[in-house]
Amino acid sequence: MVSVKSFFRILKNMGVRYTTFRLFYEFKNRTGIQKLYFPTNPQKILNISLEEWKKIPSKFFYDSKESIKINKLQNEILKNEFELIASGTINYFSSTNIFLGENYDWITNPDSGFVYDINKHFTQIEDYSKISGDIKYVWEKSRFNHLTTIMRYDYHFEDDKSEIVLHEIEDWIEKNPINQGPNYKCSQEITIRIFNWLFVLYYYKNSINLSETRFSKIINSIYWQCKHVYSNINFSRIAVRNNHAITETLGIYSFGILFPFFKESKKWKQNGKKWFEKEINYQIYPDGTFLQFSLNYHRVVVQLLTYAIQINKFNDIPFESTFYERANQSLVFLYNCMNELNGNLPNYGANDGAIFFKLSTQAYRDYRPQLESLACALRHKWPLANSEEKYWFSIEDSNSTFDDYIKSNNQVNNFPDGGYYLFRDKIDNSLTFIRCGNHKDRPSQADNLHVDIWVNEQNILRDAGSYKYNTEQKYLNYFASTKAHNCLTIDYKDQMLKGDRFIWYFWSQKENAILIEYDEYYYFKGTINVFSYLDKNFKHTRIIKKIKGKLQWEIIDEVESFLDGPIQQYWHPSKYFIQNFSIESKDELGNSIDIKSEEGFYSSLYGQKELTQQLYFETQKRKMKTTIRKLI
Repeated sequence: MVSVKSFFRILKNMGVRYTTFRLFYEFKNRTGIQKLYFPTNPQKILNISLEEWKKIPSKFFYDSKESIKINKLQNEILKNEFELIASGTINYFSSTNIFLGENYDWITNPDSGFVYDINKHFTQIEDYSKISGDIKYVWEKSRFNHLTTIMRYDYHFEDDKSEIVLHEIEDWIEKNPINQGPNYKCSQEITIRIFNWLFVLYYYKNSINLSETRFSKIINSIYWQCKHVYSNINFSRIAVRNNHAITETLGIYSFGILFPFFKESKKWKQNGKKWFEKEINYQIYPDGTFLQFSLNYHRVVVQLLTYAIQINKFNDIPFESTFYERANQSLVFLYNCMNELNGNLPNYGANDGAIFFKLSTQAYRDYRPQLESLACALRHKWPLANSEEKYWFSIEDSNSTFDDYIKSNNQVNNFPDGGYYLFRDKIDNSLTFIRCGNHKDRPSQADNLHVDIWVNEQNILRDAGSYKYNTEQKYLNYFASTKAHNCLTIDYKDQMLKGDRFIWYFWSQKENAILIEYDEYYYFKGTINVFSYLDKNFKHTRIIKKIKGKLQWEIIDEVESFLDGPIQQYWHPSKYFIQNFSIESKDELGNSIDIKSEEGFYSSLYGQKELTQQLYFETQKRKMKTTIRKLI
């Protein structure tokens, strides 16, 4: 139960529309009213045959397997990925291989062993039960990312796998009755599932294994899943308002285009497009940053933008100009956060290991395939090596000379709408990434004024990551906390007051920030209002100065507050940093501050964590200067 005090905090942060919607939504779930909108055992639809479907004018990225003209390459990585899947092993969250066997029931959590009740209506399924564990472990295979891996293996190795793929879909349909069990709990998961089914359904359009009976079964399931997403769309548009809403509105729109024979298709297409454009306009800020303050979730949106651009291109439908502006600016922002040597970006913000469309063999932390696909879809020339992914969207290489558009020649980049400040020193090949932002949309982690530092391919001072969304409370608290970032705490407390799950109260806010390049050094100064639940006038100012061509940073932290507790400056070094760099700090009087070490954690990939050494300086003074330098 939410306390009265917490209720009013939510009301203040999220507004009346959100709060009243959530209350009414929960009321409908608890009373069973919601079941009326999402029936179980609905009647089967029979409105198109397989041959009729093959002739509809709506276009996907390719017509069929026979129409694809991608250069074939028998990649050993792809072969190994396929062989794992064939053995009954699925890669979870782009990080962990889990053996499920040949006859997986689709409702057992392989992490906890918990088996969900398939006879329960989805509204009766708990998202965050301690007994069941992280529900994402059940959802992951049901996204069907593995089918596109099998499809790509089929194509490159010329080895027909249509029976395996179509049987997987049919098996899921038979074991997951409409609107029952955990796999109908989340509309975004449903949408991702249909997206991935479409890749293989079109690919195997002419397969002898796609029988009339199978096709009818698949189309019936798709219809009721689409109807579920449409009927539940306001939950994502009002209560969630993040990548879920973008995914689902794009789904509604594109399903309306690709399935014109469904009776609601015209309505889905019209409303889906309107809602999708609205979400892109709202969620991607004018400077190209994203309201979830997560670089991985922004990458998820990049794939959806690419999907949308190509669906519209092949069906001769334009988006409004703002859509393309936001897509272009997203590209600029993420590219300039990227390490060109390995395609990695800071592990900043919530990160659940998601890549909706598995269309290349690059490592998960490598953003280049997704950014290349969007760049080429927008008709920009990609300045780096090619990836396979764009070809599955039927995107051609561009001869445009606009590579300077995505690759800024500036060594200093300000993205004030989202609150990101970057400077790249090309002399010593270092990147300094700073977050200093306002929150008109809810934050997921207490990490304002976090700084990430990269040297060559090494993330020497880094973000601790996310680990899991449903795990022991100590890990939930840690990975979202201020101390899990390169930030300042007072008396070991978080910048904001933690609520339940993804909720924070007393959001941190930027007061001002500047980033300037001088002849000899880079200079950043930012001030934020934090810890307002302890002192409403608390201010933290951070100054970062880096000498050009020299691997040395000076970080000055100063606080204004009536609070008496000590302040702590936390750092999360990599092993490379510990071996090759020094760090020391002094207070405002010039006295050296002893460095302390304690156990911390690092999660580069969802579901994985490792013990690490986190460092911190502690002082009763209100100002400290820390120097980081490369050892000779």
